Amino acid sequence: MQTVEEFHKMLNEAVTHIKSQISFTPEIGIILGTGLGSLVDGIEMSGTVDYDTIPHFPVSTVESHAGQLLFGTLSGKPVVCMRGRFHYYEGYSFKQIAFPIRVLKALGIHTLIVSNAAGGLNPNFKPGDIMLIKDHINFFPGNPLIGPNDDNWGDRFPDMYEVYNRGYIQIAREVALDLKLPLQEGVYVGLTGPCLETAAEYRMLRGFGADAVGMSTVPEVITAHHQHNKILAFSIITDMGLADNMHPCSLDDVIGAASRTEPKLRDLIAGCVARM
Repeated sequence: MQTVEEFHKMLNEAVTHIKSQISFTPEIGIILGTGLGSLVDGIEMSGTVDYDTIPHFPVSTVESHAGQLLFGTLSGKPVVCMRGRFHYYEGYSFKQIAFPIRVLKALGIHTLIVSNAAGGLNPNFKPGDIMLIKDHINFFPGNPLIGPNDDNWGDRFPDMYEVYNRGYIQIAREVALDLKLPLQEGVYVGLTGPCLETAAEYRMLRGFGADAVGMSTVPEVITAHHQHNKILAFSIITDMGLADNMHPCSLDDVIGAASRTEPKLRDLIAGCVARM
């Protein structure tokens, strides 16, 4: 099992490399989900660092995820974007999935904005909707905080009260209203994937109170909450997992739906960042 000292050695090597490539202190980190890579179009770029050059950094194996840290200014605020994220189904451990979030904190972020593509479970939703995540259910077979705890990062047993910042949730509502953008709200459930769910599983998840389901986000959010980052998160609903009205769904369908909705989410995130 990795010790706290070993972790900090890896972290320092990663951060030192990034700082040798770019002199920039971000305040806000943004994780771009499936089909959402062009959200960076609104960023005034200062520089990029490829994942595969960063010591100990994972490398995305999913075709719809690029592999770069992007540094720049969005709505007047210094940000760093993860263009490409990591999933448990790729074979990474939860510690590896959490490592980039620790790196972002060490670089200076106080806020994490997360986006993802998700299947809708709420019958009031439809493909193309944006869902503001108000809470989550962790159905992953583990947790990124398992193992030795560094009290300098966060508590051994972090309270999961208000994981998603209430002030940011209200900002998102106000920005959506100003943009005349319909905004759903709900609970996100995270599963391992890579299979999409069966009808019986969709029915079970809806019964547990979930409004959308995906294969990411929860490990990153737990890590960010542990290290006292404020969190704002959105799902683009790309398909509907209604047990009694299912249809075939492919990765192309998911990426296409996410890409069509992306300009709306881009404007929403930019508006939220401006008010943070």
